[in-house]
Amino acid sequence: MPNPDLICVGAIAGSFGVKGEVRLKSFCADPDDIASYGPLFTENGAHSYKVTLTRPVANGVGARLSGVTTKEQADALKGTSLYVSREKLPSLGDDEFYHADLIGLEVRDTGGAAMGRVIAVHNHGATDLLEVGGPALKEPLLIPFTRAIVPTVDLASGRIVADLPEGLE
Repeated sequence: MPNPDLICVGAIAGSFGVKGEVRLKSFCADPDDIASYGPLFTENGAHSYKVTLTRPVANGVGARLSGVTTKEQADALKGTSLYVSREKLPSLGDDEFYHADLIGLEVRDTGGAAMGRVIAVHNHGATDLLEVGGPALKEPLLIPFTRAIVPTVDLASGRIVADLPEGLE
């Protein structure tokens, strides 16, 4: 079970150059914010890195991580997710949610029937998509995370209400 006090803010997509620089994929609304939250941690908390951004790169940002000085060290970190304590992140406005808070929520239709649970949140550019899976579904369902389709998100009760358009059911 992931630590609810840690939020994934990015991942190391690979090395960049020959002096230990990495290419970071930032999950922050402003990609450069990834360097402003203080040290970033691996999921198990075993390692932390101070991040210094160096330049924009394709599909991410170039960065130096404290303690990483060679291409081999940077290569070894490829795929590592980076986390920050929730308390370091800005407060969210109404109708804004961290993906980590949505994963695991129960999803019900407008009639109250259980559909499943949010198993992932994806974004391929246009809008967030909630991936919902459960025994009531033959295969996972992707639901656009818009106010029209998901009118209710109740974090306190751990529930989402989805009003699926015809054809998506």
